[in-house]
Amino acid sequence: MASSSFQTSWPALLALALVMSLGITLAPRAEAARAFFVFGDSLVDNGNNNYLATTARADSPPYGVDYPPTHRPTGRFSNGFNIPDFISQEIGSESTLPYLSPELGGQRLLVGANFASAGIGVLNDTGVQFINVIRMYQQFEYFRQYQQRVAALIGPERTKKLVNQALVLITVGGNDFVNNYFLVPYSARSRQYSLPNYVRYVISEYKKLLMRLYDLGARRVLVTGTGPLGCVPAELAMRSRNGQCAAELQQAASLYNPQLAQMLKDLNKKYKSQVFIGANTQQMHNDFISNPQSFGFITSKVACCGQGPYNGIGLCTVASTLCTNRDQYAFWDPFHPSQKANRLIVQQIMTGSTEYMDPMNLSTIMAMDSRL
Repeated sequence: MASSSFQTSWPALLALALVMSLGITLAPRAEAARAFFVFGDSLVDNGNNNYLATTARADSPPYGVDYPPTHRPTGRFSNGFNIPDFISQEIGSESTLPYLSPELGGQRLLVGANFASAGIGVLNDTGVQFINVIRMYQQFEYFRQYQQRVAALIGPERTKKLVNQALVLITVGGNDFVNNYFLVPYSARSRQYSLPNYVRYVISEYKKLLMRLYDLGARRVLVTGTGPLGCVPAELAMRSRNGQCAAELQQAASLYNPQLAQMLKDLNKKYKSQVFIGANTQQMHNDFISNPQSFGFITSKVACCGQGPYNGIGLCTVASTLCTNRDQYAFWDPFHPSQKANRLIVQQIMTGSTEYMDPMNLSTIMAMDSRL
C-alpha cells in the first residue's frame, strides 16, 4: 500500500521539485533587491562607451587591473569597481550591465541598467570632442525603451512598480566645466556667459532633465554634485601653481553645488515628496584632499596612472607610469577616483550625516522604503 501510494504521488512530487528548482533558478535577484538605474558620465559609466566609436573609452589596460576576477578592463574609468558597483553591493544586487551590452536581456533586465556614457554633460554641446557619446536626452530615451522591453517580459503594471520602487543614481555636471566652459581659453560658452550666469544656465537645464526623469517614473534619485574640480591631477598639471587647486575651477564648483542642492529642494517641494537626494561629493573629496593620510592614502594630488606633473597629462595607457599599490592613491587616473576612493564615497552615501547627504543617507532611505 505504501509502495502504491508512493508510485501515485511520484509524478506530482517530481513536478513540484521541478517547479521549485525552476523557481530558484529563474527568480531574479531584482525581485529581492530593488532595481537600480544609473545615468551620467564617466564617473558612473560601466562600459556603454565600449560599444561606441568614441575616444572616451576605458577598454584597454591598465584600466580594470584590480577588477575581480578577470583583472581586465571593463569600460569603467577605474582600476576596479566604481560608485554604482559599490551601491549595487549595498542594496544586495549584482552590478548593473551597460544598456548597450548584448548580455542585457531576459531576467537580467529586472536588475536594472546602466545608461551612463563617458564624456557627456548636462548640456548637449559638452564633450563634442568625443564625437559619439550617449547624451542625456538619449540616455532617457534608452530608459523609455528599457521600460518597453521589461513590460513585454512582466507586463506594464509590474514594470511601473519596478521603476517606481527602483533606486536611481545620476552623476553629471562636471564635464560642463572641465570639457566645455574651461576646455580651452575663450571657449564659446565662456564668451557667451560669465561664470555665475553659466552656472545658473547649467542648473536650469539640469532641472529640466530631472523633471523628465520624474516623468519617466523615477521616485528615488541620488543626485551627486561635482567634486572639487580644480583639485584633480589633470587640472593640477595644467593650471596649478605650487600644487594648489586651480582657483577658477574651484570657484565653479563652489557656485554650482549649493545651487544644485537648492534646486533639488525646490523639486522635492514641487513633487511633495523626497524624490531627489543630494550627495555632497565635493565635501567627500575635500576630506581626501585635506587629509589623505587619515584615509590611508599617501597622496590626493598624484594620480596612480598617468604621466607628467602629478601623473595628470594625457590618458592612462600601458605606456603610463603605474603605481604598485592603487589603494594608496585617491585618484586612479588624471580625472577619476580610485576603487578605494569610490568605496569610501559610497560609505558616506550609505551612512553619512546631513553634511554629506541631504535630506537623508541611503541607509535611511532603504529603511523607510522597506516599511512601505
